[in-house]
Amino acid sequence: MINFEWYRTFKAIYQTGTLTGAAQELLISQPNVSQHLSSLESYIGQLLFERKPRKMVPTDYGKLFYTQIIEAVEKLENVETHFRHDCLSKRLPLTSIGAPKEFFTAMLAPHVSQLPAPIVAEFGVTKDLVPRLTKGELHFLISTKQLDLPNIIYEPAMHEKFLLVANTGLNTMEFEQHIDNGELDKAEEWLLMQNWFAYSSDLMIIRRFWLENFRKRPSVKPQFIIPDFDAIISSLVHGEGVSIVADYLVKDLLAQGRLKELWPGIATTGNTLYLAYDKTKVTTTQLDMMRYWLQLSVLTVA
Repeated sequence: MINFEWYRTFKAIYQTGTLTGAAQELLISQPNVSQHLSSLESYIGQLLFERKPRKMVPTDYGKLFYTQIIEAVEKLENVETHFRHDCLSKRLPLTSIGAPKEFFTAMLAPHVSQLPAPIVAEFGVTKDLVPRLTKGELHFLISTKQLDLPNIIYEPAMHEKFLLVANTGLNTMEFEQHIDNGELDKAEEWLLMQNWFAYSSDLMIIRRFWLENFRKRPSVKPQFIIPDFDAIISSLVHGEGVSIVADYLVKDLLAQGRLKELWPGIATTGNTLYLAYDKTKVTTTQLDMMRYWLQLSVLTVA
């Protein structure tokens, strides 16, 4: 998972021209500046600066990278400045949030320490957490669907794309040939023969993917039903099998070659995640904090 501070450090080096100048601007040590830059370059696989004796000279890729990220970085820094200014003048109450465990771990947890309010998190699926939201036991909920409930507001937080993924050692040549030849019936037969990992016995995500791409309900009989996507992904990395999971959970593993995407499908399959809350039970400052937290998380993953 990329760290937003790496972007901030890259910007400071680019604008000051030296590691020392960046360290002074960011109020961190020079070794930390060097570490941030090295981590960013390692993550994206490109050198961003030529190290000269007294100056850091951006490479062609560094110049291109700067033009691509500077607007988003400055926008987020501006939001952060105003947000912190507002929060310093107010004492934020304890805020409780319900969310799928995997979403919280991948998206929210890396930035939770930046929040000015104490946070209590509770993990679960939407259908189990909605009653706690309506009773006022939760202030916010990351919801996978919109329900018609009194006073509950749903704000789109992000869109997740469902990917058909497998262990890199799985021989998929036959499946790829069927796809290339437009033989969807044979491609489906091949998929049905694989060891499937499913989150639940109702095959909710798998069913969505099947309906979009094969125009019928799946006859998948999962070999393993594990109600934890982190565990499913770990199982796929270390053993043969296939599953359908949200893109943000496997983005890094796909880039590292530890998992592979089998087929994007005829139609993109996905779902919108919402920030749900009772408009009568949260403060404006709490809501601003949640929006900032989500904005920071989505920008980092993008």
